[in-house]
Amino acid sequence: MLLDELIDLYLAEGFLRFGTAELAARLRCSKSTLYAIAGSKERIIVTAVRAFFRRATEGVEDAIAGHEESPQAVSRYLEAIATQLRPASARFFADLDAFEPAGEIYQQNTRYAARRVQQLVRGIDDAPGPLTSAFAGAVAGQLMDAIHRGEIEALTGLDDASAYHQLAALLTAGAKEGRPR
Repeated sequence: MLLDELIDLYLAEGFLRFGTAELAARLRCSKSTLYAIAGSKERIIVTAVRAFFRRATEGVEDAIAGHEESPQAVSRYLEAIATQLRPASARFFADLDAFEPAGEIYQQNTRYAARRVQQLVRGIDDAPGPLTSAFAGAVAGQLMDAIHRGEIEALTGLDDASAYHQLAALLTAGAKEGRPR
């Protein structure tokens, strides 16, 4: 499907540098075929970015289906995010930061993921403890933003997938800390 090919191209090479003529050539289609996806270059970008995040969200939710109340739920969730985002290049994330409509889609998805982490922490830590679900969600959201902006890699040398594994370990350990043994 053309939209999937477009998403894959954007993930690999970013999206701001492409004009519609170059996109059409790279995807071996006409410009009018591209404009059938959306009516302008900007709307094509927004449509593709929205479709990518929808696909990624579905993949993440599928990965944790039936495990939402398991002690590994947070870890599974964050590792599934890492898996879904693995194909996205640094250029893609830089373009998300540079193009406000696409960046807003990314921010909406990050806020959703932070709320989802809160729900998952609640599911594994019913007893009061040092890590509250609200704090876990806020930490996850802030760190997810920093991971995608490349700040965590610059500070630690960890790639995105490794950073998600570390975040999962941190939140899982914090959630278990307050549980009775």
